[in-house]
Amino acid sequence: MRLDKYLKVSRIIKRRTVANDACDAAHVTVNGRPAKASYDVKENDIIEVGFGNRTLKVRVLSVKETVGKADAAGLYEVIE
Repeated sequence: MRLDKYLKVSRIIKRRTVANDACDAAHVTVNGRPAKASYDVKENDIIEVGFGNRTLKVRVLSVKETVGKADAAGLYEVIE
C-alpha cells in the first residue's frame, strides 16, 4: 500500500492529499530516510511524521486496505 494511503487509512493524517503534501515536503521518513508518497509500506517499517514542533514515531503492525475508525489505531504502535 502507498505511504500516503496508509497514513490516511491508519488515521495518522486525516486526508490523503495532506499526507501526499507532507511526503513531498519531506516531513515523513520511513526507516530513517525521507519517503515519497508512492513508497510501498510493509510491516515493521518505522514511520516518523513531523507535525510542526513535534514528531510522531510509529511501527507498522499491519497493512489493510480498509479498516473501521475503532480499529485504525491497531494498524500501528507508537514508539517513544
